[in-house]
This record gives sequence, C-alpha cells and structure tokens, in this order.
Amino acid sequence: MHAPSIWGILVVAVVVILLFGRGKISGMMGEVASGIKAFQKGMKDDDKPAERIQAEAPRTVDATEVDKSKDA
Repeated sequence: MHAPSIWGILVVAVVVILLFGRGKISGMMGEVASGIKAFQKGMKDDDKPAERIQAEAPRTVDATEVDKSKDA
C-alpha cells in the first residue's frame, strides 16, 4: 500500500470543492468549530461535578425525623 501522491490529493480536493462549493464547506467548518467549542466548554463545566451535585442534592430524612413528625 502506498501513500497518495500530491496529485491524487489535489484531484480529490478539487472534486470535493466542485461537489459542495466553497460556501458549503466553510459553513460545515464553522459548525465543526462551534461543536468543538461546545465540547471544550462542557469539559470545563465538568471539572466540579461533586460541588454541583452537593448543591443540587435533596436533603435526606432519616426514620427518627419521620417518627417525630408523626407525633406532633
């Protein structure tokens, strides 16, 4: 198996540009870039999951608190 030559790569690039057009390709690249940015933001937000879980976790009630509320 041999590596593709520069001419093969050039022919494929020209065919892709002819099929999709420059505007469509640049639009797709913009969407890819925004997806990468969203992924990186999600990774930064995921750095502190324990703090967020503790803040959002509901308070637990044990059996003694339930018994006290029935007596009242």
